Amino acid sequence: MDFYNKNTVVQKLILGIRNLSALLVLILTGVFIWLIIPTNQKVSDLRMAENPWPIASFIEATNPTIEVRKGYQLLTTEASRWESSKGLSSNRLACTNCHLNAGTQNGAASFLGVTSRYPKFSGRDGKISDLADRINGCMERSMNRKPLNKNSPKMTAMLAYMQWLDQNYTTLEPHQAGFVPIRIPNRAVDLQNGAVLYQQKCALCHGQQGEGIQTQGRYQYPPLWGKEAYNEGAGMHRILTAAAFIKANMPYLEAHWKQPKLSDEEAFDLAGYINSQKRPSLKKTKYDYPENFRKPVSTPYGPWVDPFSAEQHKYGPFPPIIQFYQKTFNTRKKY
Repeated sequence: MDFYNKNTVVQKLILGIRNLSALLVLILTGVFIWLIIPTNQKVSDLRMAENPWPIASFIEATNPTIEVRKGYQLLTTEASRWESSKGLSSNRLACTNCHLNAGTQNGAASFLGVTSRYPKFSGRDGKISDLADRINGCMERSMNRKPLNKNSPKMTAMLAYMQWLDQNYTTLEPHQAGFVPIRIPNRAVDLQNGAVLYQQKCALCHGQQGEGIQTQGRYQYPPLWGKEAYNEGAGMHRILTAAAFIKANMPYLEAHWKQPKLSDEEAFDLAGYINSQKRPSLKKTKYDYPENFRKPVSTPYGPWVDPFSAEQHKYGPFPPIIQFYQKTFNTRKKY
């Protein structure tokens, strides 16, 4: 065989290998798509059944007032750019990093119906609180900012948006307010398992070190710990609260509150691992819950009126604490 013919044979072999490789890639891609699309379609169908109107489209179709639109913008994007010169710190989180889909997603602390639930008694404040008080609670804790003046244009715009939602935005199915309860494991958090689960289920969006992912100067996916995360006084810093949110909504776009991707125990360990990390402090927590027996079970800061350790209050097991309060104070604790 001469040199030319040898080259021809080699070229044909290389081409054949490339074609085979391309075919294998195509087959594997097809199998992957076949495996994941049915699940994604089911989640999409479930959400469409609940909320047939994507909120952005609904706003354009109904053309609400400028104040309502401003409230929507503040809660979704502009909240992450409020300057410290306006009396607010700049951790760049947006309200809708937790209140998903602009506060319209079931099982994700939705705003739907919230105006009818306030004013109401707040155990943390020790008084009857209105919706503006509740928003300011989020500002100081989840957003790690200073509270707004209750009569400020920003506050009135956010309240206008929530009122508009309650009057205009309807769903086909009964609304799931708040978070979906989980079955509380009768054990402490397994931090090692939580660390493994975090890398498998969360790190892609929230970063290897919980730093979040930024797009154009704001967080597309929020940090879960570090200086720009929610602080130690936030409700999400309670492991049982965080676990309920995680179970119903994460991994993002894969989970649905009716069709979760994680078990109760996985969500529990993940919440524990995330909340074991460093985050901003909040000095005023010492004034929280004037009646200490009202503290949620997994509140990680004292004082407490029970014999359990600070570590057990943070990481569990929680059922013995629940039983103690029910027996001692006739208080049925949720989280």
